[in-house]
Amino acid sequence: MTTPILLVSAGSMGGALLAGWRRAGAFPISEVMIREPAPNPDVASSGARLNPDDAAIGAARTVALAMKPQIWREVAAELAPLLADDAVIVSVAAGVASADIAMAYGGRRVARVMPTTAARIGHGVASVYAADAVARARAHALFEPVGTVVDLDDEDLMHAATAVSGSAPAYLYAFVEALEAAGVALGLGPAVARDLARATTAGAAALMASTGADAAELRRQVTSPGGTTEAALKVLMGAAGLGPLLRDAAAAAERRSRELGR
Repeated sequence: MTTPILLVSAGSMGGALLAGWRRAGAFPISEVMIREPAPNPDVASSGARLNPDDAAIGAARTVALAMKPQIWREVAAELAPLLADDAVIVSVAAGVASADIAMAYGGRRVARVMPTTAARIGHGVASVYAADAVARARAHALFEPVGTVVDLDDEDLMHAATAVSGSAPAYLYAFVEALEAAGVALGLGPAVARDLARATTAGAAALMASTGADAAELRRQVTSPGGTTEAALKVLMGAAGLGPLLRDAAAAAERRSRELGR
């Protein structure tokens, strides 16, 4: 049984997960408890039980840890004594090893997940690692209603999943931001540049999702020899272009993920 669920923190990721569950009707909202000292209006009006007492926490079957990784030990010290022995811990704390989480939570079953905030609209991506089959199934139960779930065979790959998926929405937003600025530099008004950059990027992503085609093939389909797109791609795919930049960016994210778990 997955419920009752205790969601620890309803900030950016926790709030997205809660919104996604509500949107999908994944769980009765009365079966969701939220530990959040300063809930925003959406969370406060969600119908979930806010800041439950110790007895209610003890009834939780699944504990979804969505707090910042810097405070995970403090949270564990407070919660672990209150939880039932068979409660399953599902952690989205970047960089924190499952063995460390299990130790802090008295040896309870643990799954690690690296999700994205598009869970809010049912288009999230969740990378899951769990050595325990029950914990893995529990993570799937939480995240399958709000997007795509990918299992990782090696926990060490969580750092790579963080770099390529968990942090990647920000890369895309940064790209759109830069494209808007490029449009303004070419003479477009800020509002026009914004609308063009956002709608074009969203449309291209939707086409890729709907067709299932490889990104490289879609790129070739819209690149005419000797045309404007080819001229731009010679810059973007050049020696100092997107390839090296994204490899460096992903490597930096992976390093930081490892540092956060120490």
